[in-house]
Amino acid sequence: MSKIILKTLFVLLGIQLAAGLQAQEKMELWPIGKMPNSKGLHAKDSIVKEYLFTTTEPRMYAYPAAKENNTGAAILIVLGGGYLRLPADYSKNATALYYQSKGINVFVLCHRLPGSNDLVSPEKAPLQDAQRAMRMIHANAAKWGIDTSRIGVGGTSAGGHVASSLGTHLEDVSAIGDELDHYSFQPDFIILVSAVISFKEGIAHKGSRDRLIGTTPPETFVELYSNENKVTKTTPPTLLIHGNDDKTVSSLNSVAFYQALKREGISSSLHIFPYGGHGYTVNKNPGSANMWPEITLEWLREMKYIQ
Repeated sequence: MSKIILKTLFVLLGIQLAAGLQAQEKMELWPIGKMPNSKGLHAKDSIVKEYLFTTTEPRMYAYPAAKENNTGAAILIVLGGGYLRLPADYSKNATALYYQSKGINVFVLCHRLPGSNDLVSPEKAPLQDAQRAMRMIHANAAKWGIDTSRIGVGGTSAGGHVASSLGTHLEDVSAIGDELDHYSFQPDFIILVSAVISFKEGIAHKGSRDRLIGTTPPETFVELYSNENKVTKTTPPTLLIHGNDDKTVSSLNSVAFYQALKREGISSSLHIFPYGGHGYTVNKNPGSANMWPEITLEWLREMKYIQ
């Protein structure tokens, strides 16, 4: 076989692999007219410089694992943005592609943002959408070859607040009286990276707190949405990743959550790296922080969520 033919075959194979490792399906979370906590304004998404600042059609994007290396595990990913914005393009999210390449089924959430004029109770909307997304994954698990006892959630920055809320807030705020209400919204594990968790003074990321519960929130809201307060013996096993030099979201958020998990006897693992700042990526981190993606996979293996 000539070198030209071989080169052509390798190029075609690369194109096929690249096409497989991307979002395959966009799934809207709510039936028309049934979205809870909505005034029914029907506004369009607001996009500025490749970011969404208003999301009126919450949805998730599926990155199913290839059949030949499907581990049966799944993770719902919630991206960051300070409860102000989210990415407008979900077709090639690096974290989703990384997990997908390792045989994990990935779903990336695009939730409503609390600044939307359409919301009745802004603080409830991200969690409502996360609960609904988790129920949709459970309902369609057989379609993707997913084991419903191995479906977790992962979040970065303010997305970590949504993810930790999903794992700790047990109240059902997403039921709308349809068949999905019968499915679980509770994750089996949690992975938090540079996560916003606490809204207490001295720890809180002020921007995330102000946008979710207001600039002068009642103390009851501060307590309710400081998710270390919501940890119980039913909270899932959790992996926490943070940078000691994170000047955006203090690593004390992860410490507070770890301490709460420890008090309740929940299996948990905390890794605070010396450098890397805020919002680690899967491939561009300084020094030992570059180990966090592999640490995540090893943790998932150790906890028997993947082999």
